[in-house]
Amino acid sequence: MNKYSPLVILFIFIASSADLLAQDIRIKGKVVDGKREAALEFANVALLTPSDSALVTGGMSELDGSFEFTSAPGEYILRVGFIGYLEFYEKISLSENKNSVNLGTITLEEDAQNLDEVVVEGVTSMFESDIDKRTYNVENSIVAEGQTASQLLSTLPSIQVDDEGGITMRGSGNILIYINGRPSNLSGDDTESILSQFPANSIKSVELITNPSSRYDATGVGGIINIVLKKNEKTGFNGQVNASIGTREKYQAGVNLNYGTEKANFYASYNWQDRRQIETGEGSRTNYLEGFSPSLEQEQDGYELEKTHLIRTGVDYNISERGLFGVYFQGNFDDEIEYSDVTQLNISQTGSVDSSFVRENNEWSNSGNYEGGINYTLNFDSLGQKLFTSFSYSYDNRSQSDLSNQEYFDADGNSDPIKRLVQTNDRPRTSNLYVAQLDYEKPFANGASIETGLKATLGNWQWSQEFAQGDQFSDFEPVVVDTLSDTFDFDEHVYAAYFTYRNTKGKFGYQLGLRGEYTETQGETVRNNESIPNNYFNVFPSAFLSYTLAPENELTLNYTRRISRPSIWDLAPIYRVRDQYNFSIGNPYLQPEFTDSYEVGYMKGWERYLLNATVYHRYSTDVETRITILTDDNVAIQSRENADTRSSTGFELINQIQVSNNLDATLTGNLFYSKINAENIEDDFSNENFSWTLNLLANWLIPNWFNVQVQGNYRGPIVLPQGQIEPQYSVNVGLRKDVFNGKATISANVSDIFNTRNFRITTNNPRFDEKRVFQRETRVGTLAFTYRFGGFKEKSGQNESRREGGDFGGDDF
Repeated sequence: MNKYSPLVILFIFIASSADLLAQDIRIKGKVVDGKREAALEFANVALLTPSDSALVTGGMSELDGSFEFTSAPGEYILRVGFIGYLEFYEKISLSENKNSVNLGTITLEEDAQNLDEVVVEGVTSMFESDIDKRTYNVENSIVAEGQTASQLLSTLPSIQVDDEGGITMRGSGNILIYINGRPSNLSGDDTESILSQFPANSIKSVELITNPSSRYDATGVGGIINIVLKKNEKTGFNGQVNASIGTREKYQAGVNLNYGTEKANFYASYNWQDRRQIETGEGSRTNYLEGFSPSLEQEQDGYELEKTHLIRTGVDYNISERGLFGVYFQGNFDDEIEYSDVTQLNISQTGSVDSSFVRENNEWSNSGNYEGGINYTLNFDSLGQKLFTSFSYSYDNRSQSDLSNQEYFDADGNSDPIKRLVQTNDRPRTSNLYVAQLDYEKPFANGASIETGLKATLGNWQWSQEFAQGDQFSDFEPVVVDTLSDTFDFDEHVYAAYFTYRNTKGKFGYQLGLRGEYTETQGETVRNNESIPNNYFNVFPSAFLSYTLAPENELTLNYTRRISRPSIWDLAPIYRVRDQYNFSIGNPYLQPEFTDSYEVGYMKGWERYLLNATVYHRYSTDVETRITILTDDNVAIQSRENADTRSSTGFELINQIQVSNNLDATLTGNLFYSKINAENIEDDFSNENFSWTLNLLANWLIPNWFNVQVQGNYRGPIVLPQGQIEPQYSVNVGLRKDVFNGKATISANVSDIFNTRNFRITTNNPRFDEKRVFQRETRVGTLAFTYRFGGFKEKSGQNESRREGGDFGGDDF
């Protein structure tokens, strides 16, 4: 207890601090459409001097139409404006005797003269920006209808997803994936396997935090991607049902239900997927070893059958005027069968076949993930002082069995039964994850605010493998191979405390933060009876500065320090056998990677154009990187090592353009230079290159017909110590039409229409050169239908500040 008591004392001291002395008055209100009584987001609210109408201060309305800012006492003119509406003016007086003034609901009327010129019917921006994150509202994404969460992410600017499941943001890997603000504990060998269990239709928004502040977990040197699942908050009974069908046996269906009262909000959802996916691959390796054929050619054909069930339910209950209690449960279940045929040809110097292997692989797996949690929010006052606490637990269990039958053929194509092999591999896995968090927020009358909190993340993972092999000497009855069978048990406990201070002084704004994290890890192997502890404490500062040049014209500067802790997939010292020529294994002695990240940004908004430009630099030490070695037996073994350093410097440009009343486009470009130094591993293990990414997302409304969405992206090469991941590009297109008076939607899309999205990697080494290509089925046509019912008016009051899930707050954020 004494070990962590200073953190508790610090939190209690901060939470009980008195208000700062200040004279500024907090001004708040809400802006709505006078005809439809709907909230107006991004309305401009300003205070002007009565003498010359000069701008004093102001702000913009949020998604629910609310606004809030501070000003010194005095006499002012309030001006509220929004494109296509008549401006609202009113004289107001701010008295020193009041700490806050509520202006209530301000109604704007449509400008009949200019309405036809400026109203963009049916075309809405998917992109929102804050000081430390970007939010993409993807629940109406047409090109992602009927797809998985992984496929949805690949359509977003700044994100690239390859066909091996690797995710990069601005060209950097080591991305932290959250579901509703919490780390995921789902089954899977890689991120793509986790994300494939979530249908795109279950997702409300995606948050990209390219340079997270101290209030977020320090993990994830490349940034954080938070996936927010749908959850309605409306009075009465309402919901939606959806279903889709895709080419070559891809089916999806779901229902999202909600029942809200003045005191409570009950929600439940169910999503089902049944997908068949074709997979192909090929590789070519040139060996510089004596006694072996100089070339190895490999081809793979197969397919994957996957069924998933996602169940989510919960209730949020206002136990008092200021207290909100929430409880939820989520279950995710996955059944998967995978088949593949692999042909390997050993090629002589003259180009003839020396020998060949034909390998049939069969894999069966099923998994269940159960997660539950509670949270409580206490609002101390109407100014925003609040306390939030949460606890969640998730349990994951996965069983996987592999069966491989391998035949050998000589140079003449004759089968040799003596060299036939039968292999089995059982790989059970379990994990437990506990997350407990306490957060406190305190705004002050002068516009400043503090946030502080404590968090504990306690995880345990256990991976086992029993590999067996049979040949003619065992009558093809598999016998356990001890060197390839083992169990790895891994514990990781992270205890964290953070404090941030945020304020504005005129046009200058700043946020300063400090986070401390103490990490305890313990890895244990059964076969060697080896225990590998690794405990360490680190401090992670952050600083965010902004300067407002004019309304919708801002400069920003920020710095953060981050950490990337190796996962059990990277650590487990268990050989994973793809075939007799290709193995992979984790490294239990991997150390965490540290990154210092710097960004300078500029944002400028015009009536129909938004420019967001960022120059960034990242410098990392003890970089976790992929390394491949070729043994004297001509077996390629892929593992992970800590390279000395990696640096990445780039420029990202986001352009949002309202081309016409019915057409908008977001064009994102990212140019960066990367250099990695891994000469601590082996001489000449260093590499560098320039690369770039491009992403276009366009929406076109054809009045009285349908919406059209086109999305395309290009990713340049990604540098590795021994080569690079080659470029790739793809184009997606979709159509949508509302029917039944807007209660239902029919949509159709085709992903990767040119069938160009594949994973290609080149590896260079003094002992070998290798090129490999892998492609999952990406050109898919999908037809989807969504029906909505129970269109009741949304609630107001306490539920608007609802939070869930720790660092990120609630589902509505």
